[in-house]
Amino acid sequence: MSTRDIEKLPKSLDFSHHLSDIAKARAPSPLKTFYKYYGRPGLLALAGGIPHPDYFPFATLEATTLAIDTYSDTPGEPGSPSPLSWLWNLFSPPAKPRTTRITVPKYVSDPINDVNLATSLQYTMARGIVPLQEFLQDYSARFYKPGFSDFATLVHTGNTDAWSRVIYNLLNPGDSLLVEEWTYPGALSTALPVGVHAVAVPLDSMGMRPDALREILENWDETARGFKRPRLLYTVPIGQNPSGLTTAEARKRAIYEICVEFDIIIGEDDPYFILQEGEYEVPEVRVKRQKALVSKKMTEEDEIEEFIGTIEPSYLRYDYQGRVIRCDTFSKTIAPGSRVGWFTCNPLFAERFERAGEVSTQAPSGFAQSMITQLLVKTWGMGGYVRWLKGIRAEYTTRRDALIDAIVHEMDVELVRGEGILEGAMVFQGTVKDDEKGRMVEKSRKKIRVSFVPPTSGMFVWLRVDFTGLLPPIRAPDEEEKDANHETRFWIKLAESGLLILPGWVFRGEKDHPPSNPNVYGHYRVSFSDSTVCISLSGRRCLY
Repeated sequence: MSTRDIEKLPKSLDFSHHLSDIAKARAPSPLKTFYKYYGRPGLLALAGGIPHPDYFPFATLEATTLAIDTYSDTPGEPGSPSPLSWLWNLFSPPAKPRTTRITVPKYVSDPINDVNLATSLQYTMARGIVPLQEFLQDYSARFYKPGFSDFATLVHTGNTDAWSRVIYNLLNPGDSLLVEEWTYPGALSTALPVGVHAVAVPLDSMGMRPDALREILENWDETARGFKRPRLLYTVPIGQNPSGLTTAEARKRAIYEICVEFDIIIGEDDPYFILQEGEYEVPEVRVKRQKALVSKKMTEEDEIEEFIGTIEPSYLRYDYQGRVIRCDTFSKTIAPGSRVGWFTCNPLFAERFERAGEVSTQAPSGFAQSMITQLLVKTWGMGGYVRWLKGIRAEYTTRRDALIDAIVHEMDVELVRGEGILEGAMVFQGTVKDDEKGRMVEKSRKKIRVSFVPPTSGMFVWLRVDFTGLLPPIRAPDEEEKDANHETRFWIKLAESGLLILPGWVFRGEKDHPPSNPNVYGHYRVSFSDSTVCISLSGRRCLY
């Protein structure tokens, strides 16, 4: 998006009425206001109690980084369609990766625009070092194409920090928050202790349901509920955690317009944005598709735009008022321990978030900012970073395929039309196979046990296990009441047998109102991002 195109867009509305009492009361840090003068030529700076950079014990900061094309931008290349061969290829790391050496010096001739330790390791403004600020502003403009002209970007120390700032700056104790019926528990762990009430919105296979959202807002009864109608919506729209669902354009537009109508701010937590793997294909189809691939030469700019075109857009694309607060992180594309991310939002909210950062986390670690900026801005550039992202996406696609291949290999699977949260999707339903010797298993075990929809994004497969026909469990004397259900007991059995996944109760949007009866259906989040164990073998041992 060019500067001229951006200038043609409308400016954001005034959303100051959404600010919390804390946000309205917070003034700029008196010490931070002086930092804008630092770096000016000829300035004699005697105002701050800041250490002299000569005494920083780091002369340089150096790292050896992987080449941008370390990983193929095409998902795995198996020698045969066997699931086990996919796993063999998946867990065989490159023998000798190509690397590049990057160095950040302490001093440079242009300390504002070049990465240097004297600046990045010093007390500084909460908005981060200048080269990183500029990169993030350009990235958000290119990838998200916000529908309003005065969007701002601001660094934070990861999306946990970002969401905490959103809660404290927009909500007061006693306010309420819209969440998906299955949601990321960390978001609730931030909001609930503040005295914020969670209101769960039902899902289907395309994400949050607009009809359900409208019904909640239109029929809101403050007296019956005991608190005011929500003013903030929290959503993970790509590779939703835990369900793996992805919200596409039509659904996002519908939800956005409802939020306009009822004056709702949208908190878009999107850590899996780049990990849009696409539809799952069986091994035989993948092999044929790979053989048919034809490479073509493109300019770097064309490659960037082509990659962006393959990604489901952000809510920002449809935001013509500035009511979306987007939270991004480098946790899934660089490293979680870097603790660097950024907001993209209207300038009013960005300024309030900056004020909050000044008296809490301040800016992300200077070490992390230095390394990430030197890598992305001074070494790779936008084109190089996009090539890295393509490789990462392909790797997680391979992992996703390997997990689903293993499930299909271990069970008799058929495709059926989904219902409930899976409505509108083709669902994989699995039953127990006959044993290795060909002996039939008893009829009670041939009933449908597991169902799921292969995710098109993210890091998780959301499994539903059918407990229909089983009598409700009797609570043991030493068992907590919340654990006396089939979902939790089955999860405990899996964990004690050597397979650790997460049970559905962890992700309930409203803790006291589960989306389904855990004695009828158990839900489990299975991650394919970090395991280096043969999934099919460990799963068979635990499940059967």
